[in-house]
Amino acid sequence: MTVRYFRGTLSVLGAGILAASGCKPAANQPTAAGGPSAGAGPVMQVVAVSATRQPVQESLSLVGSIAANEQVEIKSEADGFVETIKFNEGEEVAKGALLVTLDETRLQAALEEAEAALKLSQQTYDRAKELLSSRLVSQQEYDQAASRLAADEAAVSGRRRALKEARVIAPFKGVVGARQISPGQLVTRATTLTWLVDLDPVKVEFNVPERFLSQVQVGQEIQVNVAAWPGRAFRGKVFFVAPFVDPATRTLLVKAEIPNPDRQLKPGMFANLDLTLQVRDNAVVIPEAALSQILDDNRAVVMVVNGDDTVAARPVKVGLRMRGSLEVTEGLQGSERVIVEGLQKIGPGMKVKLAGPESAAPYAPQKS
Repeated sequence: MTVRYFRGTLSVLGAGILAASGCKPAANQPTAAGGPSAGAGPVMQVVAVSATRQPVQESLSLVGSIAANEQVEIKSEADGFVETIKFNEGEEVAKGALLVTLDETRLQAALEEAEAALKLSQQTYDRAKELLSSRLVSQQEYDQAASRLAADEAAVSGRRRALKEARVIAPFKGVVGARQISPGQLVTRATTLTWLVDLDPVKVEFNVPERFLSQVQVGQEIQVNVAAWPGRAFRGKVFFVAPFVDPATRTLLVKAEIPNPDRQLKPGMFANLDLTLQVRDNAVVIPEAALSQILDDNRAVVMVVNGDDTVAARPVKVGLRMRGSLEVTEGLQGSERVIVEGLQKIGPGMKVKLAGPESAAPYAPQKS
């Protein structure tokens, strides 16, 4: 604008000087009253693309770890010798399935002894109760019989519990890991027999910086990629957001659940993930190449082709940046034609000629 105004001023001054000297301007010399305008020139060809409205989603790239839905070490509640192993390594077992039995011989004998003592205590108590009504035994003798009966009942219950502890069962449905024992081996309560893992679904655990706290909530979608399955995306949803920020790392623990019917995801895997923070269904999107001038991180200028094929500079506010395209949050309404090629040759107010659609095709905004 300044350059054209300066040249126009020189033209007016030149015409005045010629008139004062009695000279006439040449036939093709521009004058203030007529002839070609100061901005006149060849019509430049440019490539323009229409701004579109489309959904965009704002996501945060993070790293995390895959964890099992449930995972436990299987141990015995009692000490003893392994009698039988009822599972195969790597097989799926149902909840309550019998996995290991210990030698029950001593435990069974102890239970039978306790049951015999209980039977005698019951008879003694019944007799004492009957004689008490006839005043043939004292209250003290009756109380002693009742106390002995209660003690023997507790002993039988304990023996039955010990016998039950000699049988190791699966606490939930899952896949059994490698076994760590053999038949005849003496095991204690501290001995790991095997592992049981529930792999469908799996969980992914990750930490989100505290500045994104207001944008993280239960139900948000995530996309996970792992090195073992390149090119495949696993999708899930956030089900847990920690109620506090870790003061050491200033991050928030978040957990998401991912369906895993094929068991391709294993606990302990390293995961790259994208957490969807916000989805805007009707955002204005233009090619990144349309930026004529970048003012700061979120403000820029684009060149718009008006209906009469003249160029206008339009300041815009930039939102989400995507691969090859970007979101415009202010300055465009959608459907405007923005120039993506030829920006160096044009300026505001110039008339341009649009290249064919085949030239604009590579700049079509990519959908997120």
